[in-house]
Amino acid sequence: MASDDNGNGAAHTGDALPDDLKVEGAYMGPYQFPDVRRRRLAALLYVIVAALVIAAGVNASNTVLAAGGIVIAAIALYHLACAYPLAVDQTEALATASRAVGFPVGHASAQVTWRGLRSRPMWRVLVYSADEPPSLRGIVELDAVDGHLLYESSEPNPEDWSEFGLTKQ
Repeated sequence: MASDDNGNGAAHTGDALPDDLKVEGAYMGPYQFPDVRRRRLAALLYVIVAALVIAAGVNASNTVLAAGGIVIAAIALYHLACAYPLAVDQTEALATASRAVGFPVGHASAQVTWRGLRSRPMWRVLVYSADEPPSLRGIVELDAVDGHLLYESSEPNPEDWSEFGLTKQ
Protein backbone atom coordinates (compact mmCIF):
# COMPACT_ATOMS: atom_id res chain seq x y z
CA MET A 1 0.00 0.00 0.00
CA ALA A 2 1.53 3.26 -1.09
CA SER A 3 1.43 6.37 1.03
CA ASP A 4 2.41 9.85 0.07
CA ASP A 5 3.98 12.60 2.12
CA ASN A 6 1.74 15.60 2.87
CA GLY A 7 4.62 17.97 3.54
CA ASN A 8 4.92 17.70 7.32
CA GLY A 9 6.50 14.26 7.47
CA ALA A 10 3.25 12.40 8.25
CA ALA A 11 1.90 9.89 5.76
CA HIS A 12 -1.52 10.51 4.17
CA THR A 13 -3.74 7.49 4.85
CA GLY A 14 -7.08 8.19 3.16
CA ASP A 15 -9.34 10.48 1.22
CA ALA A 16 -10.18 13.95 2.49
CA LEU A 17 -12.33 16.81 1.29
CA PRO A 18 -10.59 19.88 -0.08
CA ASP A 19 -10.68 22.83 2.32
CA ASP A 20 -13.14 24.78 0.14
CA LEU A 21 -15.73 21.98 0.46
CA LYS A 22 -15.53 21.55 4.23
CA VAL A 23 -18.47 23.05 6.08
CA GLU A 24 -17.49 22.16 9.64
CA GLY A 25 -18.63 24.91 11.95
CA ALA A 26 -20.02 27.02 9.10
CA TYR A 27 -23.67 28.01 9.42
CA MET A 28 -25.45 27.05 6.20
CA GLY A 29 -28.85 28.53 7.14
CA PRO A 30 -32.26 26.92 7.14
CA TYR A 31 -33.38 24.87 4.17
CA GLN A 32 -35.93 26.64 2.00
CA PHE A 33 -38.26 24.52 -0.07
CA PRO A 34 -38.42 25.87 -3.65
CA ASP A 35 -41.61 27.73 -4.49
CA VAL A 36 -44.04 26.07 -6.89
CA ARG A 37 -44.47 29.40 -8.71
CA ARG A 38 -41.37 28.44 -10.71
CA ARG A 39 -43.87 26.76 -13.05
CA ARG A 40 -44.72 30.25 -14.34
CA LEU A 41 -41.29 30.50 -15.93
CA ALA A 42 -41.84 27.19 -17.72
CA ALA A 43 -45.27 28.43 -18.83
CA LEU A 44 -43.80 31.63 -20.29
CA LEU A 45 -41.20 29.61 -22.18
CA TYR A 46 -43.98 27.35 -23.50
CA VAL A 47 -45.94 30.42 -24.64
CA ILE A 48 -42.93 31.68 -26.62
CA VAL A 49 -42.33 28.27 -28.20
CA ALA A 50 -46.06 27.88 -28.97
CA ALA A 51 -46.17 31.27 -30.69
CA LEU A 52 -43.13 30.40 -32.82
CA VAL A 53 -44.51 26.97 -33.76
CA ILE A 54 -47.96 28.37 -34.63
CA ALA A 55 -46.37 31.14 -36.71
CA ALA A 56 -44.18 28.62 -38.54
CA GLY A 57 -47.21 26.40 -39.17
CA VAL A 58 -49.28 29.27 -40.54
CA ASN A 59 -46.43 30.56 -42.74
CA ALA A 60 -45.81 27.09 -44.16
CA SER A 61 -49.55 26.31 -44.45
CA ASN A 62 -48.87 23.28 -42.28
CA THR A 63 -51.95 22.56 -40.16
CA VAL A 64 -50.22 19.77 -38.21
CA LEU A 65 -47.45 22.12 -37.11
CA ALA A 66 -49.99 24.80 -36.16
CA ALA A 67 -51.98 22.19 -34.20
CA GLY A 68 -48.78 21.22 -32.39
CA GLY A 69 -48.32 24.86 -31.42
CA ILE A 70 -51.87 24.91 -30.02
CA VAL A 71 -51.08 21.82 -27.92
CA ILE A 72 -47.97 23.54 -26.57
CA ALA A 73 -50.08 26.62 -25.75
CA ALA A 74 -52.55 24.39 -23.85
CA ILE A 75 -49.65 22.97 -21.83
CA ALA A 76 -48.55 26.52 -21.05
CA LEU A 77 -52.04 27.39 -19.79
CA TYR A 78 -52.02 24.30 -17.57
CA HIS A 79 -48.69 25.31 -16.05
CA LEU A 80 -50.01 28.80 -15.39
CA ALA A 81 -53.13 27.37 -13.73
CA CYS A 82 -50.99 25.11 -11.51
CA ALA A 83 -48.50 27.75 -10.37
CA TYR A 84 -49.90 28.21 -6.87
CA PRO A 85 -47.87 30.31 -4.45
CA LEU A 86 -46.54 28.29 -1.52
CA ALA A 87 -47.84 30.56 1.27
CA VAL A 88 -47.13 28.08 4.09
CA ASP A 89 -43.46 27.16 4.46
CA GLN A 90 -42.07 24.02 6.09
CA THR A 91 -41.60 25.70 9.48
CA GLU A 92 -45.25 26.80 9.61
CA ALA A 93 -46.34 23.34 8.47
CA LEU A 94 -44.41 21.68 11.31
CA ALA A 95 -45.81 24.16 13.86
CA THR A 96 -49.39 23.63 12.62
CA ALA A 97 -48.93 19.86 12.76
CA SER A 98 -47.61 20.10 16.30
CA ARG A 99 -50.71 22.03 17.39
CA ALA A 100 -53.07 19.71 15.49
CA VAL A 101 -51.99 16.40 17.05
CA GLY A 102 -52.29 17.56 20.64
CA PHE A 103 -49.08 16.05 22.05
CA PRO A 104 -45.52 17.39 22.39
CA VAL A 105 -43.71 16.63 19.14
CA GLY A 106 -40.16 15.31 18.99
CA HIS A 107 -39.08 14.09 15.58
CA ALA A 108 -41.04 15.22 12.54
CA SER A 109 -40.78 15.10 8.78
CA ALA A 110 -42.59 17.25 6.21
CA GLN A 111 -43.02 16.81 2.48
CA VAL A 112 -44.92 18.67 -0.19
CA THR A 113 -47.45 16.64 -2.15
CA TRP A 114 -50.06 17.66 -4.67
CA ARG A 115 -53.79 17.00 -4.96
CA GLY A 116 -56.39 17.51 -7.60
CA LEU A 117 -56.26 18.12 -11.32
CA ARG A 118 -54.55 21.48 -10.87
CA SER A 119 -51.94 19.99 -8.52
CA ARG A 120 -52.67 22.19 -5.52
CA PRO A 121 -49.72 21.84 -3.11
CA MET A 122 -50.23 20.48 0.40
CA TRP A 123 -47.93 19.59 3.25
CA ARG A 124 -47.93 16.06 4.65
CA VAL A 125 -46.26 16.01 8.07
CA LEU A 126 -45.35 12.87 10.01
CA VAL A 127 -44.80 13.54 13.73
CA TYR A 128 -43.62 11.46 16.68
CA SER A 129 -44.07 12.29 20.36
CA ALA A 130 -41.14 13.81 22.25
CA ASP A 131 -40.64 10.91 24.68
CA GLU A 132 -37.93 8.24 24.16
CA PRO A 133 -38.92 5.99 22.48
CA PRO A 134 -41.89 7.81 20.94
CA SER A 135 -45.16 6.47 22.34
CA LEU A 136 -47.40 8.34 19.87
CA ARG A 137 -47.25 9.14 16.18
CA GLY A 138 -49.46 11.17 13.89
CA ILE A 139 -49.92 12.41 10.39
CA VAL A 140 -51.21 15.84 9.45
CA GLU A 141 -52.08 17.17 6.00
CA LEU A 142 -52.60 20.87 5.42
CA ASP A 143 -53.12 23.08 2.41
CA ALA A 144 -49.85 24.82 1.46
CA VAL A 145 -51.66 27.72 -0.21
CA ASP A 146 -54.02 28.91 2.54
CA GLY A 147 -52.86 26.80 5.51
CA HIS A 148 -56.16 25.14 6.44
CA LEU A 149 -56.06 21.70 8.02
CA LEU A 150 -57.13 18.91 5.64
CA TYR A 151 -56.56 15.80 7.75
CA GLU A 152 -55.17 14.79 11.14
CA SER A 153 -54.77 11.38 12.71
CA SER A 154 -52.73 10.18 15.66
CA GLU A 155 -52.33 6.82 17.33
CA PRO A 156 -50.13 4.93 19.78
CA ASN A 157 -46.84 4.11 18.11
CA PRO A 158 -46.85 0.39 17.19
CA GLU A 159 -43.16 0.29 16.23
CA ASP A 160 -40.90 -2.07 18.19
CA TRP A 161 -37.77 -0.28 19.45
CA SER A 162 -36.41 -3.13 21.58
CA GLU A 163 -33.73 -4.10 19.06
CA PHE A 164 -32.19 -0.64 19.61
CA GLY A 165 -32.09 -1.05 23.38
CA LEU A 166 -35.17 1.10 23.94
CA THR A 167 -38.34 -0.14 25.57
CA LYS A 168 -41.83 1.32 25.62
CA GLN A 169 -42.82 2.98 28.84
